[in-house]
Amino acid sequence: MIFLTIWPLFALICLGFIMAKSGFPEPGFWPAAERVNYFILFPALLVGSLANAPLGDPAILRLGGAAVTTICIAAAALYLWRLVSPSPAARFGPTVQGLIRFNTYLGLAITASLAGASGMERAAVVLAVAVPLVNVLSIMALTDRTARRGPFDLGLMMLRNPLILACIAGITLALTGLGLPFGTAQFFTLLAQASLPLGLLCVGAALRPASLRSDSRAIATNGLTRLLAMPVLAAVVGLVFGLGGIEALVLVIFFAIPTAPTAYVLTRQFGGDSTYMAGLVTAQTLAAVLTIPLVLLIYGIG
Repeated sequence: MIFLTIWPLFALICLGFIMAKSGFPEPGFWPAAERVNYFILFPALLVGSLANAPLGDPAILRLGGAAVTTICIAAAALYLWRLVSPSPAARFGPTVQGLIRFNTYLGLAITASLAGASGMERAAVVLAVAVPLVNVLSIMALTDRTARRGPFDLGLMMLRNPLILACIAGITLALTGLGLPFGTAQFFTLLAQASLPLGLLCVGAALRPASLRSDSRAIATNGLTRLLAMPVLAAVVGLVFGLGGIEALVLVIFFAIPTAPTAYVLTRQFGGDSTYMAGLVTAQTLAAVLTIPLVLLIYGIG
């Protein structure tokens, strides 16, 4: 049963929330843990997954194209809706992030549970194409003025992102055929093993239940669209791109998971409505306990 497969992942999120609320080990632990994961452990997981990925496989290339297409369709739909119902960048930015960003830790953990190493390789490809795209789209939505962040500035920002650098390194190793020689595969594997559990604990620690008291209607609408409509869109796009098997499953997983907790940090950085963004992250993460098993059952994973 799918619930028995993924409930330990949500148990880690709950444990992280309980630990943070109780002050254990101490408040300063969680920002430090997030930095270690973001700059070292998670990049190691991406490099290790991409280094030996069969990037020449046409199905993997179609998977990347399907992920980009799904994100672009969703973003375009939001911009069209904004023409009908205008909203300032401070509100529109969180709305966009709530729909197109995803919790990478949870996505990779579910993929590993259901599809193993092959699924992780394909998930890393999704991240390689999606992480730069969703970051650019999120910044554009939050600022509303691309002149403030020109192409050169955006490029520099992307190249400072450790996840993007890890994807570039992993893809380079795969395309050159070098892989991970001299025992480095084991080194990256050991680092990667710590990434997902620590990441899920940090997700729980970042939950803000108090933020659910405001904008409940907007939060619910965005959450239902993200958790139920987006996986349907991804499945349709996957069919159009001719995806099947593991590739189709990975695509659906990454659009059935909640938005990224890091969206809250980006929203604050650009002066957006951070309370609304915190509400989106919290509501989607809590609701995903029910929606992800439902989506996967409908998809045929039981």
